Amino acid sequence: MSAGRRLPGTPVPSRYFEGVGGTSLAADEWGTPDGPLVLLQHGGGQTRHAWKGAGEVLGAAGYHAIALDARGHGDSAWAKDGVYGQDVMVADLVAVIDQLGGRRPVLVGASMGGGVSLVAVGEDHIDATALVLVDIAPRIEKEGTDKIQAFMSQKPDGFESLEEVADAIASYQPHRKRPSDLSGLGKNVRLGDDGRFHWHWDPQFRTGHRDIDKRQARLEACANQLKLPTLLVRGGLSDVLSEEGAESFLKMCPHSEYVNVTDAGHMVAGDRNDIFATSVIEFLARMVPVDGEPVQAPHPVHPHHEGPEGDIDDVP
Repeated sequence: MSAGRRLPGTPVPSRYFEGVGGTSLAADEWGTPDGPLVLLQHGGGQTRHAWKGAGEVLGAAGYHAIALDARGHGDSAWAKDGVYGQDVMVADLVAVIDQLGGRRPVLVGASMGGGVSLVAVGEDHIDATALVLVDIAPRIEKEGTDKIQAFMSQKPDGFESLEEVADAIASYQPHRKRPSDLSGLGKNVRLGDDGRFHWHWDPQFRTGHRDIDKRQARLEACANQLKLPTLLVRGGLSDVLSEEGAESFLKMCPHSEYVNVTDAGHMVAGDRNDIFATSVIEFLARMVPVDGEPVQAPHPVHPHHEGPEGDIDDVP
């Protein structure tokens, strides 16, 4: 089952993997398969397209970058049993790595994808070479997550036009310039049998009980277990991960490196892909070099800040 038909001209996945229960997982990839593997996981409500710019930069630098559509998102299949959440997404990630020959990956995750990556490493499900968390940490702000939930809850019966879709995104991301060409928004929606445009994700993704306190405790336990090279990237305008939330993570994982992208919001890679990709490449060049062995003993690096503003890329 899906939200409807893909709009003509929208990008076709480079390849597919098989997740838990035979769930088809769509992906795009860049670079050579001989390069160090980098798995890119998007946030809730996003798609693999959020990583296009970063994937191109990683591929050009010699890495084998793969961006996945999470189950129930984008061109990946919806879960037949309606089950989503960190545990099954970690299991999907393990299945993908198995299909890639069991290679040790760099895990890069934004928001939801970052939580999945943190659990995967912190609970020893995956032996990764490095971890990059994008605007996510155990402690997040309720105001920001409530705003995301409100955005994802609007128009359950669909939109009449791409203009309406653009208006919805612009109201959620006022710091971004509204696009004049709306064709790119086709990646975010599907055309239903009712003739209306519907968000690409499975509505069941948003159902079920979420215990925020239990989630935070689990992620804190994982953060305290981290031994691998770790980079935390925060959007300076983010209302999901505060500076205090970032600092609390750095205390739990003191060897982590930290970048604050000053004029980016929660969607850091979409807002300032230039700074984001440069920061990740610089980190990986030292910790997981293309022509060398991954570094096993990370060293503390002082926080630094970068800026300024960005353009339209994807929804949260």
